[in-house]
Amino acid sequence: MHHDEAFLRRAAEAKARVPGLVPEDLEQQLERGAILIDVREPAEIKSGTIRNAHNIPLDVLLQEIETVIPDRSVPIVCFCTGGNRGAIAAAALLDHGYPNVQTLERGLGGVPDRLLEKG
Repeated sequence: MHHDEAFLRRAAEAKARVPGLVPEDLEQQLERGAILIDVREPAEIKSGTIRNAHNIPLDVLLQEIETVIPDRSVPIVCFCTGGNRGAIAAAALLDHGYPNVQTLERGLGGVPDRLLEKG
């Protein structure tokens, strides 16, 4: 996906504020009860996602998050294809009062195949 310069600046600012999670540590976070949020559009999910992830597109995230995750203390990992939208989503959740949020660095790239659900 191609992003314009303003979007990439926004993503870089978000990445500077939000803790990153390397894909190799994802399983450990899931064992600790982290909830996965795939912020891609539904059409993108058809190609596959991480098993048990909730799909809440970035543009509706703040409107829908409280129905999916009412407990703001739950650990959350946001992701997308390459890491930019996931970081922006995680920063938005931090600003929305969810203190335990991370972004999956590199997005789906690097996630072990055993965690993936093919579309």
